[in-house]
Order: sequence, then structure tokens, then C-alpha cells
Amino acid sequence: MPQADDISVPQNMQAVYDEVTRVTDDFCKTLLDEEYALVCRKIAAALCRKRPSPLAQGNLTHWVAGIIHAAGFVNFLWDKSQKPYMRAAEISERFGISNNTVSLKSKDIQRALRLGPLDPRYCLPSRLADNPLAWMVQVNGCIVDVRHMHKAIQEEALRKGLIPCLPEDLPKLKPEALKEAQPEKESPVAELGQTPNLMPKEEGPTLFSGGNG
Repeated sequence: MPQADDISVPQNMQAVYDEVTRVTDDFCKTLLDEEYALVCRKIAAALCRKRPSPLAQGNLTHWVAGIIHAAGFVNFLWDKSQKPYMRAAEISERFGISNNTVSLKSKDIQRALRLGPLDPRYCLPSRLADNPLAWMVQVNGCIVDVRHMHKAIQEEALRKGLIPCLPEDLPKLKPEALKEAQPEKESPVAELGQTPNLMPKEEGPTLFSGGNG
């Protein structure tokens, strides 16, 4: 599960974080939704923890717009089939700056945080259950969907913060309960580690037995 410091920032960046999130909160709650506000807060906090923080330099309004754009990039905000939906250009229009400037700032953020589409760390909480990247882990060199693995593997992945919750708990969780459940892994596929003894031998050959059992 995510740690409490997902939203924590260094003391010297607290004022910058507060100013950034004041604007992103207002923008998202007015034009998007609370989930986008949460994602923007997490992105802002991650940027504040960078040493040095990119938010300490340049025009703060450009960074604010870039953060919103980056959140939209991860979650396909400009896909008309999604709700909420917004054109990428509308972000720059709302802030009165060029679309190119916003796009460049967003790309800076994507590089700094290694963001990609559907990145589980910054996925909208209500979409985590349907996000395949939230459940892919690497076990003994093999990429697997942990939802289909032995429960012991699922529990170990949860303990290491690689998945948002146990798959069996998903039907019990409302979208708001997943707000604090983003996995901590930085890349779409994280290494769970060696797990040679997790599967009972009587179950036959497995990914962990070398296929000769």
C-alpha cells in the first residue's frame, strides 16, 4: 500500500506545493473531478521531492498547467469516450498560455517522473480495477497478471506495494476507497523477487518450478 509520504513534501517546498495545489484543486474540482485533483496533488508532491525540484525554477503557472496536462496524459483525458473529457488545448486556453508551452512542461514532468499512459501510481482511483498495468508484476523473470496467481504471491505483491489491493477485495471496495490504494511501483512492471516456495509441489509444473516437476 502507498506510504503516507505520497503527498508529503520537503519543508522548503511546502509553500510552492500549497500554491500549486490550490490552483490544481480549483481547476479539477470545477472542470474535472476530485479524482483528478488527487492525481495532480500526487504529481505536485513527487516533483517537490525531486532534488532539485523543477518547481523551484521557471513560471509556476506553466508548471501548474503542465501538471494538469500530465495527469490528463496518464488518464486519457482527451479521449471523448472517457468521463470526464477535456481537450488538451483547453488547459492552455484556461490559463492563457500557449499549448506548446503546456505540452513542453508536461513532457518535462513525464520524463522527471517516468510517466506513461495508465501509470498505476497516477491512475484515477476508480479506474485502477480495470487498469491491467496495476496488476502486472515480474516473478522469477516472467511477467504475470497477479490477479491470476496463487494468493501467497498476491499477498507478497501487496506487502511490497506493487498492487493496490488483493484482487479478492476489489468487489468490496468503492472507488473512493481506492484513493489511497495506488501501487508504489515506478514502472508498469515491477520485480516481485524470487518465489520458489510459494506454489505447492502437488499442483504440478509452474512458472516457479522450472517446468520439469
